[in-house]
Amino acid sequence: MKTPELKDTVTINVQHALNEDIGTGDITAALIPEQQQAIARLICREQAVICGRPWFDEVFRQIDPDVTIEWHIEEGEQVAADQLLVTLTGSARSLLTGERAAMNFLQTLSGTATRCQHYLNLVEGTSVKLLDTRKTLPGLRLAQKYAVVQGGCHNHRTGLFDAFLIKENHIAACGGIRQSVAAAKATAPGKPVEVEVENLDEFHQARDAGADRIMLDNFSLDLLRETVELNKTLLGNRPELEASGNITEVTLPQVAATGVDFISIGALTKHCQALDLSMRLTETAG
Repeated sequence: MKTPELKDTVTINVQHALNEDIGTGDITAALIPEQQQAIARLICREQAVICGRPWFDEVFRQIDPDVTIEWHIEEGEQVAADQLLVTLTGSARSLLTGERAAMNFLQTLSGTATRCQHYLNLVEGTSVKLLDTRKTLPGLRLAQKYAVVQGGCHNHRTGLFDAFLIKENHIAACGGIRQSVAAAKATAPGKPVEVEVENLDEFHQARDAGADRIMLDNFSLDLLRETVELNKTLLGNRPELEASGNITEVTLPQVAATGVDFISIGALTKHCQALDLSMRLTETAG
């Protein structure tokens, strides 16, 4: 794992998943003799980017550390339809008890990573960075943001604590763009300050106020191009530019071609479709 925080998140995510699934015990798995051993193989039924191995492994670690897990692919690897992903060996009860929770994590995070790679392919040849948003599954924020990176895209702020994103209502409550940016810099010096704007006048206000990044919300393609060129020519603060708002697979390449530094897309995480995975007990013994 890349950080202790993410490692702790994996453990907690899996604990919650197993608590809601197993409850007081897996009464169906209890039908199987306790000593029965089995081998299970997990297949991906479609082309995809595989993501979520740490969560998958943690499910079986918490249920039964004696389960042996042999991965045949790497984390973040693109696989073909019907490719074998992993082989598990151990107690038949343990394999069946952990099956759904483990697959839920793997199919959800792989679905996120696969969508991200798809969007990334749409802007191939440009220098733009695609960003996720806070529109994630409740309780799986860090997991999905991890999957975004595995799919080749980038993370926006993690939450409400690590960067400022000053929007219309914040601006109104603070008394204006200049006041809100000044308050942000005074409140948490060093934290990135981004301001969402809806027109060129607001762009100038945010730039003059010293915003580090400006989100160009629902700008037309022509206005995006104009703003990018304007930002290059103005003296003084030259903030990063981020396009956002109703960006689809159709419009994404056009927005990327305007020259903005970033494009944030909620669909990277909120519209992910779980992969079609299949786990089968193929051998039993003992």
